[in-house]
Amino acid sequence: MAPPKGKGKAVKKKKELSSRAQYTMRLVESSTCAVCKTPCARGMHYLDMMKVPGAVGKGVPCILTRRKIN
Repeated sequence: MAPPKGKGKAVKKKKELSSRAQYTMRLVESSTCAVCKTPCARGMHYLDMMKVPGAVGKGVPCILTRRKIN
């Protein structure tokens, strides 16, 4: 009789879906963009749009808060 296979758990390697790095950014509101030390074009455009009376905004992704996803 042959010994049973699979006594211990085999470690599986994680598959990389793509070789391209993925990033995530925080959403910031216009008040954050207004006091930013290094203003970006996207943030300044959003700030100008929010200065209009009655404007409703949900934030803009901030490039300064970019983090790599593992």
